Amino acid sequence: MARKFFDKYQDRILFGTDAVPHGVETPQQIFGEKLYEIYYRFLETEDEYFDYAPAPIPPQGRWRIYGLGLPDSILKKVYHDNAARLLGLK
Repeated sequence: MARKFFDKYQDRILFGTDAVPHGVETPQQIFGEKLYEIYYRFLETEDEYFDYAPAPIPPQGRWRIYGLGLPDSILKKVYHDNAARLLGLK
């Protein structure tokens, strides 16, 4: 269902995070390679059953997520094109 949502609303979704540089209070705010690996796995792969946060005990519960395996056409919009359009960038 999540992939269908991204497909249906692909022109309205922007990539973003609540992580901040030097944020260490909660594991999901750790801004770095481990966090981006999780975003990559969620949006770009079809990996199954992996942690949503880079922590031994995820802060919001011990549930896991699955990758959506979005096609490049949607990824390009989510990562760049939609934000560029809203901000008036080329």
